[in-house]
Amino acid sequence: MKVFVTGVAGQLGHDVMNELAARGYEGVGTDLAPEYSGIQDGSAVTTMPYVSLDITDAEAVAKVIAEVKPDAIVHCAAWTAVDLAEDEDKQDKVKAINVSGTQHLAEAAKAVDAKMVYISTDYVFNGQGTEPWDPDCRDYAPLNVYGQSKLGGELAVAETLDKYFIVRIAWVFGLNGKNFIRTMLNVGKTHPEVRVVNDQIGTPTYTLDLARLLVDMLETEKYGYYHATNEGGYISWYDFTVEIYRQAGLDTKVIPVTTEEYGLSKAARPFNSRLDRSKLAASGFKPLPDWKDALSRFLKEIGEI
Repeated sequence: MKVFVTGVAGQLGHDVMNELAARGYEGVGTDLAPEYSGIQDGSAVTTMPYVSLDITDAEAVAKVIAEVKPDAIVHCAAWTAVDLAEDEDKQDKVKAINVSGTQHLAEAAKAVDAKMVYISTDYVFNGQGTEPWDPDCRDYAPLNVYGQSKLGGELAVAETLDKYFIVRIAWVFGLNGKNFIRTMLNVGKTHPEVRVVNDQIGTPTYTLDLARLLVDMLETEKYGYYHATNEGGYISWYDFTVEIYRQAGLDTKVIPVTTEEYGLSKAARPFNSRLDRSKLAASGFKPLPDWKDALSRFLKEIGEI
């Protein structure tokens, strides 16, 4: 199986490439950089092909996919700066990447009869209530520009292709890039206390675990919408921070605050990021491990425990 992976300079794309290599599949990576450097810990896959590609260029996408002729495309590339997306001068670019870029890839996938995995987010919903969002729920109401653009990407895939997996994730962390855990560790080492919101509820997603699931999906034809985060129940960012410090051996005081008390960000944030993951097991896929276990493995990888 030959798999074309976008966004390999990011957390998830990097791990998908490594997972493909571990299973003996051929991965072809792409991102904007002229060359793929990977992360600086020596774990980057350097033996797989890489092509520099701007997914907002429809002609370039069509040409590259026609030449590569992949069996599947895993689309990890995206504009993910949620607050910056609210700036008027950035919104056209956000749409170009998350909506148009996805449309170009979906059309190219269709032309070569390739499967496609599109990585989406709980931000396509309105973030209200306490019930976990069902993967087949169509009650869309994004709270912000980022969520609107990711929903646009979902629709581009679903309306163009028959052979697709739309996988919504939340609270992502991985080795190759910045994330909440790294930020909290830096703050915890330099401050005696930290304020963290306790009224936004969800579950973390470790890209190493997610990459395994995505390749599992590619080995099947069980297409459709899925939710994929680590197991272990639903927690707040406050709960997550407390566990990060506990496992890392930091005695930083964590003070729970409401979103309102913390202060408004440019983009509205969902209070309810609970994603119902039961469809994974029902479809025969192995769920991701418990988030505390995932956190422990991540902390060990980055040398914090």
